[in-house]
Amino acid sequence: MYFISQLLYKRYGGNFLVRLLGQWQENEWNGQMAPVGGLAYYITPPTSLADVAANPLHAVVYTAFMLTACALFSKTWIEVSGSSASDVAKQLKEQQMFIQGHRDTQSSLKKELNRYIPVAAAFGGMCIGALTIAADLMGAIGSGTGILLAVTIIYQYYESYEKEVAAQGGGSVF
Repeated sequence: MYFISQLLYKRYGGNFLVRLLGQWQENEWNGQMAPVGGLAYYITPPTSLADVAANPLHAVVYTAFMLTACALFSKTWIEVSGSSASDVAKQLKEQQMFIQGHRDTQSSLKKELNRYIPVAAAFGGMCIGALTIAADLMGAIGSGTGILLAVTIIYQYYESYEKEVAAQGGGSVF
């Protein structure tokens, strides 16, 4: 969105539709282009709490965008990663497990799991989005999204290291 909006603004800055996508201005202190209007502006994080107080609509739109995007991405990831209700119901059926008080069919189990898994995924995504927003508003070094991504990658490496150590029969280092 940023890239396309910036390219279009440089080339066709006077066009009304291009200005709706984003209006850009060069920063004085670093010479980089920053959005100052349009959709690109509203989906960028506010730079500080003073910026939030000066333009609360920007903060509200950014917060709603981030929370919605994170929730939708989490729900999509559940479907793609093999953790959807139908996948979990299939796994439980193969392990001959069932939910007490429900019939022993896979469709019944799937229906019951569909009440919880998508909601839990969306809520988890929104919690991650809230952490990202908080990091952005507190002025963390880098963006909140970058910090979250770095921590996730580091933790994934830690988990794979622990699995290797366990597979070799050694104890945990940490």
